Amino acid sequence: MKSYPINHHQESALYACFTGGKKAFGVLFALFGLLVSSKIQAAGVLNPVGSGLQSLEIRDHQVKVTLNNGFARTEMSQSFYNPNSQTLEALYEFPLPEHASLSEMTIWAGEVELQGEVVEASKAEQIYEEETAKGNEAGIATKESYQRFEFRVSPVPANGEVRMRVVYYQPLVLDTGIGTYKYPLEEGGTDHEAEQFWTRSDAVTGNFSIDVEVKSAWPLKGIRTPGFQGTQSTDAEGDLVYSYQSSGGDLSKDFLLYYMLEDNLPGRVEVVPYRADRNQPGTFMMVVTPGVDLQPLSGGSDYVFVLDVSGSMSGKLHTLVEGVKRTIESFRPEDRFRIVLFNDQARELTRDWIAATPEAVKKALGVLDTVQSNGGTNLYAGLDLALSDMDDDRATSIVMVTDGVTNTGQLSPKAFSELMAKNDIRVFGFLLGNSANWPLMKTICDASGGFYKSVSNSDDIIGQILLAKSKVLYESMHDVELGISGVKTFDVSPMKYRKVYRGQQLVLFGKYAKGGRATLRLKARLTGEDKEYVTEFDFPEIDHLNPEIERLWAMDTIESLEWEKSMGYCSPSEMEDAIVDLALQYQLVTDYTSMVVLSDEAFVRHGVDRRNRDRVSIEYAAQQQRNAAPVANRRVDQSQPMFQNSAPRIPSGSGGGGAIHPFAVVGLFLLLASGSLLRKKSAAKEEGK
Repeated sequence: MKSYPINHHQESALYACFTGGKKAFGVLFALFGLLVSSKIQAAGVLNPVGSGLQSLEIRDHQVKVTLNNGFARTEMSQSFYNPNSQTLEALYEFPLPEHASLSEMTIWAGEVELQGEVVEASKAEQIYEEETAKGNEAGIATKESYQRFEFRVSPVPANGEVRMRVVYYQPLVLDTGIGTYKYPLEEGGTDHEAEQFWTRSDAVTGNFSIDVEVKSAWPLKGIRTPGFQGTQSTDAEGDLVYSYQSSGGDLSKDFLLYYMLEDNLPGRVEVVPYRADRNQPGTFMMVVTPGVDLQPLSGGSDYVFVLDVSGSMSGKLHTLVEGVKRTIESFRPEDRFRIVLFNDQARELTRDWIAATPEAVKKALGVLDTVQSNGGTNLYAGLDLALSDMDDDRATSIVMVTDGVTNTGQLSPKAFSELMAKNDIRVFGFLLGNSANWPLMKTICDASGGFYKSVSNSDDIIGQILLAKSKVLYESMHDVELGISGVKTFDVSPMKYRKVYRGQQLVLFGKYAKGGRATLRLKARLTGEDKEYVTEFDFPEIDHLNPEIERLWAMDTIESLEWEKSMGYCSPSEMEDAIVDLALQYQLVTDYTSMVVLSDEAFVRHGVDRRNRDRVSIEYAAQQQRNAAPVANRRVDQSQPMFQNSAPRIPSGSGGGGAIHPFAVVGLFLLLASGSLLRKKSAAKEEGK
């Protein structure tokens, strides 16, 4: 979507909207489509520049998180206070967590509680406009691609307060025994044009609190929360509880919680099912943690740094350069490197492969210090240049760092996939900030057999370094394929992987026709040999404990449909119809559906069914049942273990703490990777080529 400038007439219209004039609402929606791509991605209340009014205040911001059975439930509630003498509308933006499914939006107007229902986006806008034009309490939640949720609440009365609560779910993935939960708040910083039209209020004037309960069937070593000095305790059920309380605060810094499992836990298969009716299919989430003995690699290697130097990197470029410098300084003379920079266009800073001798390294680093940030983001040009001049006799990795949305040059995900498929090279991508294009990065890394990591400025050094180290220093499993037989399964996540790295979990969602005995097979190539791992387990006829799995399955399916559309595998209209059907059935906010919040009477007036109210009721009942019992262990291969080895763990003796800037993570990642990969011919042997 393009960004458009706002002229003086539009500024006047925005002012009218902000001051609560009824006629302004129609203009607001006419302008909203023009503004949506240019607003800053960050948590906070947006206020038009030059309105002459005081900003709405966030009186308090409370977060409650439960991590349980492979997924997280996040509940955020906050109150908006209007210090002005006229009624206003609150517009709140929140960076979108990856794979998140928004399930609830509730607002309180005085003592009245209004709940949300998902309808088609155009219908939701129409309803919201009609209700707010009448002065009735209403709210709306929309999703803007992969970037953010937007919430609007009206009216916020003069010198009055309105409270809002939202709930979303997301799957959790362990990597090398470390789980990460991120509550995204920090500004993405990739849309400076918007700053001339909006100011952001991200200050919390009252109570700011974050409470996390970690319910794990496996013993924990502990949790860490870099940058947040909270308290840890154990509740009556033995679950680990973290609590952070502050009088005042701001919403400009991500909250990260790392939880680490104990050592020597088995490789395993875990299945979280939900089936409430014998006459209807069940839904499942499967998590496979391979316990496979992947051996360390050795030898020299080549590296291509592909670095984003677009305008949005201003303020970050220095630390990026320092991270790369630390990396190159650690190389051995037999290692080689190139540096490719990209903004609107791509250029090579090093001109050719450079042997990492002390003299050559010193010269290259001197040139790197002169780099300045400016222009747009032409990611394709950067990758295309990086793939030139490859040496077939050496193992080569691309390390790509970008913080923004590709907005110049080739934009088609299919073109990126085809570009990477032509080359036998792995891309290790680091996405900086909460507005980066993770679907595109995933496409690039999947096509190359690499992996990517979304990196927060609050990310912790230990998790990031060890994550990268355990991937690069060891063999990987190749041409991995999962298969389920014995019980009919359908609408399952992709079950083929080019490569699976040490410590990587495989997470997939699907449907099953009925309960019964199933056989799970994992086939892979390892050290040139074909391997097969097998187990049997039972899909339950009935299991009521995890209804949230249905929403996660539906969101996973929607993301697959969006990817198919981006690759040209289905028509946009077919894809949109399928997404809308899923979103309405499972009550999900998507690019084509929104959640509108109304009174019971207003829902009746507009003929909106209460599907979400009924679904939320089922979810709350299940949560109460789970909370009343010890956390369930969902491992299904105890009697017939699929793997004979323990799940890979972090190297012994590792420690450390504190948060570092993400660019330093990139440098330390490559420091550990230096000299770790086989030459091309040895790598080919490892893959059985």
